[in-house]
Amino acid sequence: MAIVGTGIDLIEVERVEHALSRPLTGARFRARVFTTGEVSYCESRGRPRYQSYAARFAAKEAVMKAMGTGWNRNVAWNEIEVVRERGHAPTIMLHGKSADYARRRKITRLHLSLSHTDSIAIAHVIAEE
Repeated sequence: MAIVGTGIDLIEVERVEHALSRPLTGARFRARVFTTGEVSYCESRGRPRYQSYAARFAAKEAVMKAMGTGWNRNVAWNEIEVVRERGHAPTIMLHGKSADYARRRKITRLHLSLSHTDSIAIAHVIAEE
């Protein structure tokens, strides 16, 4: 296995909270960026849910960077999913055209590391072939 890309992203929790809390566009932002599973997980977190949303947003950006694409027609926000099973570290699952793009790039594994404070979330991703 060889590393074919790395990505890192840092975001302010307050920016994500603001985007999700806007009366007219918050629900649309949530649906466009996050999967149903991510929303369920983040909402279950109670008060620090916006830290979890921000970490997942950063992870999606980091995945795009690691895949060498950035945000464009080859990937979609809600096709990059951060999955967290109880007792396990979070992982990345790709769906749809995002998964197709990774296959074309011969990316077979994505390693994910997440961290956050009350105000900042960061994600680092390593893509392997």
